[in-house]
Amino acid sequence: MKLALDEAFSALEREEIPVGTVIVMDERIIARGHNLTQTLQDVTAHAEMQAITAAANFIGAKYLSECTLYVTLEPCVMCAGAIAWAQLGRLVYGAGDPKKGYSLLGQNILHPKTEVFSGILENECGSILRDFFQKKRK
Repeated sequence: MKLALDEAFSALEREEIPVGTVIVMDERIIARGHNLTQTLQDVTAHAEMQAITAAANFIGAKYLSECTLYVTLEPCVMCAGAIAWAQLGRLVYGAGDPKKGYSLLGQNILHPKTEVFSGILENECGSILRDFFQKKRK
């Protein structure tokens, strides 16, 4: 998760919403990503989407069932859908997203075999986002 936080700081440097992710397979990072929605002028350029595409390209397959995705913020519905379609083995996220997180749906839309772990480095992951939005509001 600390490496996902590094990616979030990379997003922050670009004045993007600071969300970062890494995908790990066999204890090796195979993909990284951070939000690029402003840079690319693309609402789908979320950190998870960037990393899922990179991981699939790296392993040469669309299913990531042997992979773990670490992300600093609970995935939105779009990203959760991509995680489901990629059949990721594990999802680990830091801060919950009470406004746009996929858990707001009240049902699990992830692949049935995907294991989910939440609240990892929650304070650190949440504070970078809170600080970002407080500065934006000023």
